Amino acid sequence: MAADDHEFGGQHTEIKLELVGKYLQAYMSALRGKFDNLWYIDAFAGTGSRTVRVEASDGDLFDAPTPAAVESRRGSARIALDIKPAFDRLVFMDADPAHCAALEALKEANPHREISILNGDANRLIQGEIKWNGWKRTRAVMFLDPYGMEVEWETLRAIAATRAIDVWYLFPLSGLYRQAARNITAVDESKRRSLTRMLGTDEWERELYSPIPPVNDLLGGLEPTESRQRNADVAGLEQYVRQRLETIFPLVMDPFPLPPIRKPQRFSLFFAVSNPSTAATDLAKRFGGHILATGRSSHVRSR
Repeated sequence: MAADDHEFGGQHTEIKLELVGKYLQAYMSALRGKFDNLWYIDAFAGTGSRTVRVEASDGDLFDAPTPAAVESRRGSARIALDIKPAFDRLVFMDADPAHCAALEALKEANPHREISILNGDANRLIQGEIKWNGWKRTRAVMFLDPYGMEVEWETLRAIAATRAIDVWYLFPLSGLYRQAARNITAVDESKRRSLTRMLGTDEWERELYSPIPPVNDLLGGLEPTESRQRNADVAGLEQYVRQRLETIFPLVMDPFPLPPIRKPQRFSLFFAVSNPSTAATDLAKRFGGHILATGRSSHVRSR
């Protein structure tokens, strides 16, 4: 595998990139000329490309058989780079130096574009640099597609405080229901800290867990247990995350489930808007709502 190959994803990857790409196109078509600067920020940009293994096909009456193949397809960075009208600036972040080297090559291949490559922890980069007076004349779309549960609540809070950034956030729902185990006794201190860092509150324990009544033992007594059990299923956890996001973002749309058909659901693709103005939220609802609804009708047949 070449140094700039980045192999990942499946159906959910294709869908998330399709939805985000459609929004970027609609966003640029609608806002071009209305602000001094329009940016795209990719906090976990990878290499800009992705390697996909395509399975062989036996063929049928209409299609010839095809052999297995390895294809290189566009990642989120290249998709954003290809949007027309073009973003005024693109900011690509990644913690992996090899990924950043591939992004630097992408930048060199597009010398006419303003592209910034930032190597480091996205939380530190965003929290440390996002406070800026220029947001009054600049608008941006940010894609948060973490490799795991890296995104901190303070990062989301800092993004929301700009009042200028639309956010697509691929939330790791499977990570949440693994960390927030069914019984609270299985949630150790490390998991507690991780959940609090991601959700922005330690109230998750009170809000997501309910007491379990003591049970009779064989001798007729009551067995003492620390007995609290998570009262939210996967859908309930997803709804809890949305409620948390709504405490800092003026608009949070219904999340898109990924994968859309096969269970268990592993991710929730959230779309949130930080600008509280009616004009901004109405525009985002119209474009984001249409894209998400179209995606559901195309991909979500049953859940």
